[in-house]
Amino acid sequence: MKNNILTSLAAAMLVIMSSCSGKSMTDEEKEKEVAPKEEVAQPATTNSLLPSEFSKSVTDTVTTASGLRVVYRKQLNDAKPAANDVVKVHYKGTLTSGSEFDNSFKRGEPIAFPLGTGKVIKGWDEGIALLGKGDMATFIIPANLAYGERSMGNGLIPANSTLVFDVHLVDFSEGYKKYDITGKTPITTASGLKFYVIKEGDLSKKPVPGQTAIAHYAGYLTNGTKFDASFDRGQPFQFQVGQGNVIKGWDEIIQLMGVGSQYQVHIPPSLGYGERGSGAQIPGNSTLIFDMELLGIK
Repeated sequence: MKNNILTSLAAAMLVIMSSCSGKSMTDEEKEKEVAPKEEVAQPATTNSLLPSEFSKSVTDTVTTASGLRVVYRKQLNDAKPAANDVVKVHYKGTLTSGSEFDNSFKRGEPIAFPLGTGKVIKGWDEGIALLGKGDMATFIIPANLAYGERSMGNGLIPANSTLVFDVHLVDFSEGYKKYDITGKTPITTASGLKFYVIKEGDLSKKPVPGQTAIAHYAGYLTNGTKFDASFDRGQPFQFQVGQGNVIKGWDEIIQLMGVGSQYQVHIPPSLGYGERGSGAQIPGNSTLIFDMELLGIK
């Protein structure tokens, strides 16, 4: 990786927080908003695409310490997703006036994102964590947990808006957790590359120069600071092997992995970014630690 991989989460929906600059849209939110009137907790606007649970009259709400208000429409008492789990969510978003600005039900495809990683507005990260698989709820999200002073969607969401979301947690799956190398013996190559085998894949299917490798990764400094992770974006990284398109350590280790392999690799500066480092996140002469999973080859 000659440049850090900072691709934002690939989704156009207004609920997504990522921007081209990579700066969280809630970083500068300072204004607190007065709680919306109770009538927003009444039945959602009739829409045949929404499950019938959202048409039921509900007046009781739960308000969290942050100011998020939750109206439970359906509760199955199933296990709830944890941080980094990949959740799939259907939703309809409106202003308190009832004006609709986004609707995944109409598109027929839920959005997926890693929970608790700042990829969505704060009210979503908090609210979805309160739901179990199959649960439905209405979130009433004050501006400081949404877009704050920002106007979004060419004015569809004015600055300082309280947002109302009808949400359905369709499913979730266990997300990435930092690899544990306790008790594992490292393997060191002639170049000085060191790696630990977390899971061995199909070694008859190793990428060779000229092929495209498809991999997930999380990159850390030796002090534990994470500087980049495709796992967090839910979007694998693809690169052509052996063509100098990534750092030397990556070109070396990927050719040792079989499809399905999970390795933790420690890359010395000579095989990484050397004396120059890379931007503000990776100082010069840094040893880099990558949790890597080879998903496929093409």
